[in-house]
Amino acid sequence: MQLPDILNADSVLPAVQAGSKKQLLQVLSAEAAARTGLDERGIFETLMQREKLGSTALGNGIAIPHGRFAGLKKVRGLFARLAKPVDFDAPDHLPVDLAFLLMAPEGAGADHLKALARVSRLMRDKSLVEKLRATRERDVLYALLAEQQPSKAA
Repeated sequence: MQLPDILNADSVLPAVQAGSKKQLLQVLSAEAAARTGLDERGIFETLMQREKLGSTALGNGIAIPHGRFAGLKKVRGLFARLAKPVDFDAPDHLPVDLAFLLMAPEGAGADHLKALARVSRLMRDKSLVEKLRATRERDVLYALLAEQQPSKAA
């Protein structure tokens, strides 16, 4: 699974305003609903239920909120760079300033896990994370994320 399969430039939010974890999840839910046609409240409730199981923050200022959703046809992503970091109950206690929302169809077992693993590996790349934090340009953020693909044979 390649990142451009789940994320497009319109799904990159370069300066999200949120004052808390809950507010960030509300913003992400609204943005995801606008792009998928799913119910905003349903998205939010699914994300909050997942957070009750344990924080989806990885540490180092990064979170990957995720869930499975009825009515979704394929795995979809939404990347957010926050204007100001927010507390996200991270294991290292650092506030989150980069979030990658991952949404999977209800029955997408392996695809959901592959996408989660792909995004997790990507967001652990220190060099990439530094570059993501250094820009607020949507097109630059998308290019940075999309170009992080395994090299193809020439």
